Amino acid sequence: MSIPLLPPGDADLRLIVFDWDGTLMDSPRRIVHCLQRAAVATGAPERDEASLRNIIGLGVQAAVQELYPGADEAFVHQFTAAYRACYLEAEDAPETPLFAGVPELLNWLDAREVLLGVATSKSRRGLDQALEATGLAGYFVATATGDEHPSKPNPAMLRCVMERAGVKPGRTRMVGDSVYDLEMARHAGVPAVGITHGVHPPQRLQGAKPLALLPNLAALLEAFRQAERTT
Repeated sequence: MSIPLLPPGDADLRLIVFDWDGTLMDSPRRIVHCLQRAAVATGAPERDEASLRNIIGLGVQAAVQELYPGADEAFVHQFTAAYRACYLEAEDAPETPLFAGVPELLNWLDAREVLLGVATSKSRRGLDQALEATGLAGYFVATATGDEHPSKPNPAMLRCVMERAGVKPGRTRMVGDSVYDLEMARHAGVPAVGITHGVHPPQRLQGAKPLALLPNLAALLEAFRQAERTT
């Protein structure tokens, strides 16, 4: 069955915006590890892994407030600093490889002159570090991070990427693995595709009404190829 990835009529697909953690990079284990470390460092009650995975996709401060309702500003700041120090610097934290199929997907889209962007809850320092480590920086015309904009599902960072790329919502697609990604896209008027190899299960992603749910990036590439063949 064909997935309606392309805009209707004669409009071309001009921009695809990706989430980073759990979508392009297999980093949820490292995120969970560092959230656990931050809880120990701040003396906060530990949360189980399911609770920690549930908040991946939110900005760090919004995630802390979700994990510890009623926490004061000083605690949120302390926890956030401890988490970021672990994620960026800890040598014993889990590795963060790219998911299979990332280069093939980005190369295929780039060859068709589709603009690419990133809207992530990572910090600017964290995203820049990841882009440098993976060598992917040159693919993306615009990126927006969680320390520059309100937390997902607020649409601000997605709108920023579209504005910088000069592309309207109808000719944009969002790709993400969390319900926060898909809700952000809905609030911005952007059709979205959910990838289920990340943090949120298909049942939860389906509630945000994406164009499609796909198991991985190879399946997304095949869906784009099929859409191209049928136009």
